[in-house]
Parts: sequence; C-alpha cells; structure tokens
Amino acid sequence: MADALAGYLDNRAGEYAGVQGVFLCPASRLPEMITELVKIRPKEPLPLSLIIDTGLGGVPKAISIVESRDELLSLRMVEMPAPSDVDEVWLERVSEFVPEDVVRVVEPRRGVGWLDGVRNVIEHGSWPKIRCGGLSIENFPSVDEVADFLAVVSGTPGAAFKATNSLHRAVRHADEETGFEHHGFLNLLVASGRSLSGGDVREALANTDGAALADEASGLSDEAAKAVRSLFACYASATFDESVTDLKSLGLL
Repeated sequence: MADALAGYLDNRAGEYAGVQGVFLCPASRLPEMITELVKIRPKEPLPLSLIIDTGLGGVPKAISIVESRDELLSLRMVEMPAPSDVDEVWLERVSEFVPEDVVRVVEPRRGVGWLDGVRNVIEHGSWPKIRCGGLSIENFPSVDEVADFLAVVSGTPGAAFKATNSLHRAVRHADEETGFEHHGFLNLLVASGRSLSGGDVREALANTDGAALADEASGLSDEAAKAVRSLFACYASATFDESVTDLKSLGLL
C-alpha cells in the first residue's frame, strides 16, 4: 500500500499527471490506506475509486469511513461485481447506497445473457465494467464478446463504460510468458469510435498495427474524440509507466 500510494502521488506530480485517473483501493484495505495517508499527509485529498470486495451490505460502512476522512480522501467512484442475474432490486440498492455525485460502476459476469445484465446496469444509471483479462484464459473476452459489449453501450445515448485488467499496453499483443492474447487500450479506444460511427469494430479490436491505430485515433475530429472519451470513460491499469511509454512511442503524448 505504501509503495502504491507513493507511486501514484509521484505520477500525479509528474509530467504526465493528466493521463492518470483515480486511485483504486479495495474496501477491505481502507484502514491500511488511511493509516499510510496519515503518514504521507497529501496536500489535497486523494481521488479514490472504492472497490467493494466486502459484499453489497458493506457499502454504507465503507463510504461512511471514506467520507469521515474528507481531508485525506475524495470519493469519485464505487465499483463492485454484480450477482449472476443482475436483478433490479440489487441495482436499486446500489443506487440507494452510493451518493448521487459518485460514479457507480458495476461488473456483470460474462456468460449466457450477460448483455442483458449490461443493459440493466445502464438503465439504472451505472457504468458497466468489462474485464479484459486476468490470471486464466477464461478471464479474457473474445473480440466478438467485446464488440457485442460495445454495441450495447454505444447504442444507449449517454452511456459510459470502464474496462479493467491486463490493459497496461496500448496495442493488442500476445504475452510472451503465457501466450494469452491481451487486448490493448488503444484498440478499445479506436473500436469505441468505430462503434459510434458504424465502422468495423472487430477489426479495430483485433488489429496489432500500433501505427495504424494511432493514426486513426489522432485523426478523430474534436467532436468524435469527445464522444469516444464520454463512452470509453476510463480503464484500470496495473502500471502507469508502460501505458505512458506506449503512448509516447506511438506519438500520442
């Protein structure tokens, strides 16, 4: 925790601070994080995304703890996995527990009928989250699954989504150790643009030509770029430096 906070704050004070979003912390590690922040004494409250790993019933207590330390923390987002059926009663409780000015992010489980869950999440005012990787091959959605997800989200006016896991690199690639095909965050960005404009989403997701993807992203009009950023709102990365290095090498920073 100490290392994660130090790295985050260093990046926040660095040249590419504008690339960085909120700090992610599981609810189960809130006391540990607060203890470290008291030692650090940041100049301004840490922008926080709270990941609920203690069950829906633990949300009010976790939020209360964060709000009681507003000199240290600024709650921007609350994220949680959804139950298998993503029922309306559960989603309504999420809306009740999380303050209106905080973004709610809900991750439906991939499987039979999961796109219906994505639609339900959007209808209840939350962002759906798509998990793009993990420790096993089952955690990596196919190009078709990601394309179908984008079709649902982009087809709903005003909807936004978050992506997570294994997205520290810009361009789709195979991991040298595992052989797993990793999605790239730049692929997702270009695919989001195509999903909004009626282009070939699957080709964008499968593309491994970083220069071509960078050219397409750079060529977006201001209006199209704003629409893409509104749709593909953010992604979680295990590293900061790799993402920045990739963007710099592609001429995007």
